[in-house]
Amino acid sequence: MEAGGRTALCVCSILFMLTDVSPDFIHVPLSIHHGIEGESVLLSVETRFPLDDVEIQGTWSHTGPSGVRTTLVTFNKETTITDMTYRDRLLFRGPNVSLLIHELHQADEGDYHLKLNIAFHNETGLVIKEERTVHVTVDVPVSTPVVEKSPSYAVVEDKANVTWTCSVERGTRVVFQWLRDNVALDLRDGYRFSRDNSTLVIAPVRKEDRGSYRCVAGNAVSRGRASRAVELNVYYGPYNLEVNSGQGLRTGEVFTINPGELVFFECQADSNPPNSYVWISKSRNATVITEGPRLEVRSYKLAQAEEYLCRAFNNVTQKQNEAQFTLVVASLGTGKEKHSQAGGYLSPLAAITVSSLFVIGCMLLFFLRRTCHPKRVLMSIYNRPLSEQKRPHRSGHEDATEDFGIYEFVSIPGKMESAQASCRSLARLESVQDMHTTIYDVIGHVPETPSQSLLN
Repeated sequence: MEAGGRTALCVCSILFMLTDVSPDFIHVPLSIHHGIEGESVLLSVETRFPLDDVEIQGTWSHTGPSGVRTTLVTFNKETTITDMTYRDRLLFRGPNVSLLIHELHQADEGDYHLKLNIAFHNETGLVIKEERTVHVTVDVPVSTPVVEKSPSYAVVEDKANVTWTCSVERGTRVVFQWLRDNVALDLRDGYRFSRDNSTLVIAPVRKEDRGSYRCVAGNAVSRGRASRAVELNVYYGPYNLEVNSGQGLRTGEVFTINPGELVFFECQADSNPPNSYVWISKSRNATVITEGPRLEVRSYKLAQAEEYLCRAFNNVTQKQNEAQFTLVVASLGTGKEKHSQAGGYLSPLAAITVSSLFVIGCMLLFFLRRTCHPKRVLMSIYNRPLSEQKRPHRSGHEDATEDFGIYEFVSIPGKMESAQASCRSLARLESVQDMHTTIYDVIGHVPETPSQSLLN
């Protein structure tokens, strides 16, 4: 009989191998259960043998955190014996060997052991023993976390440390995570975390540490819950001091502006709280010109070049920064606004000059019209004989022989379009009469010699 039992057992083992089935007669789908306090948990066990062909006998026992082991249930196919302490909270229904625990307590946490003996009816004396262990945790859901900051007031960079603490009223095995501006914080220089991450220490505080802080708390049975945000205000600066202007031409630390131009400079720096600003003229023995972030400069009051300095000071951090630049006055020749602005200073002088030239021109035109009448000059030139025009100018007394001759007085009505007259008569004629004009017409003249004249 003993040999036959061994043979049957070998045959069973070979059959399991050939059919690719695990030789285990029981299977536990989940070896760790995360239970919630006050709720139920099922320790499920699957059997892989026909219950009608076997006899079973087993126990469920519990080992708590203290190490004490307690038998909870003893069972076979017909009978179940439950410990009196757990009778109202344990449910075991054979032949299924799973165990259900109602209303979990913190004391229910620990390891649960299943021991099972399986005896086959056809094999006398053949008993198969199976043991399984299932771990159960009993967790309490996490309440909303609360963040506290020490110190509670704003701090100065590089001089103070800040400690953050995150706590919850309820919850077991809580996992904490810290966020700044909704970005998770990692381990880096200056950040120190406690073992469970419930405490964050920043030492020393820097400008980059300012922002909105919150913590997220959670555990295996509850999703992470975030605290309200707490602001960290850090006093810092001044940093990155700059002098800028929307006018002129900038080359490095040199600003070039047009003569007569009005220029504004802005001094800016990164600082908390805002800086106080002072403008200093280095060309005038470090004289303080004005206070505030803005400087107004009138270039026509400057020399060719002048050096300025902007100084920013933080009254809380007791730090300061300076920026120096040179202002040069030169004609840039570009920019419509610059030309129009420069011309604004010269417009009165230009108006006076133009007005004076206009008056002088009018006076010259008036005198020319009075002394040289255009109509008279043209008429005298047009009516003068060609031969006389070519003769040299005489006073009328150089040769009196030309004046001898016979003259006739002729009266012609209307204007005279063509008439012959002596050069002297035409020269003395200043105007032509409208109605009756007397013309000294030369009828004849004496020959060139006096003797010939007398003979005739």
